[in-house]
Amino acid sequence: MTEKNSKRDFAKKKAQAAAKHLVSAIDAAPDDYKRYYNLGVFLTQANSFDQAEELYVKALGRFHDKKQAQNLLHYGLGNAYYEAGEYQQALTQFQAVHDEQLKAEAYQMIAQTYMAQDDYKTALAFALTAQAKHQQDATINGLIGEIFLALGDFEHARTYYEQALAADSKNGKYQFERGIIALVQGEEHAERYFERAKELDPAYYQKGQQRLADIERFVQTKTKDSDKKDES
Repeated sequence: MTEKNSKRDFAKKKAQAAAKHLVSAIDAAPDDYKRYYNLGVFLTQANSFDQAEELYVKALGRFHDKKQAQNLLHYGLGNAYYEAGEYQQALTQFQAVHDEQLKAEAYQMIAQTYMAQDDYKTALAFALTAQAKHQQDATINGLIGEIFLALGDFEHARTYYEQALAADSKNGKYQFERGIIALVQGEEHAERYFERAKELDPAYYQKGQQRLADIERFVQTKTKDSDKKDES
C-alpha cells in the first residue's frame, strides 16, 4: 500500500469514527437539537449533502415547536444547500433565521450566496447589514472587501481589507488581495503583501498567480498609455 493510499484510508476511518460518535451522541440524547446540527455540519463538510438535507429536514420536523432549534437547523440546512450549489434553496433557509445571535451569520451567508451568483450589489447590502453588529469581525470585513473589489471600487475594498487585516494579520488571502489593490493603485511596496501572503497561505498565493500576472500586464499597459499622453 502506498503512503498516499495509507493516508487516505486513515482519513476515511477517522471520518467514519467521527460520524459514528456523532450518531451515538444523538441516540444518547435525542431531544438535544444541537447534536443533530453537529452531525449535519459534519455531513456537509464531508460533501454528503443529501444525507445532511435529510437529517436537517427530519430534525426540523422533530423540533417544530422550539424556536431556537428551528433557527439553528434552518441555518445548518442553508449551509448544506450553499455548499451543494443550491443557492435559491439556501437563501430560503437563511431567510428563515430570526434569532438575533444567528442573524448576522445568516446575513453573511446570504451575502456569500448572492456573491456566488455574481449579484454583488445585493451581496453588499446584506454584508454591510451583518457588519453593523460585528464591525471588528475579520471574516465579514474581508467579505465586504472582496465584494468591493469585484465591483471595481478599490478605495472601499482597501478600507475593508485593512480592517480585516487589523483583526487577522495572519490571513494570507487578505494579504494577497490587499497586494492586488496596492498594485492597481500604484502604491509603493505592494510586493510586501504578496511576500506575506506566500508565507502565510502558499496555496492561495499560487492559485492567484495568473490573476496577478494579468493585473500586472494591465498596470503596465495603463502606465505606457499614460506616458504616451504626457509626451503628446
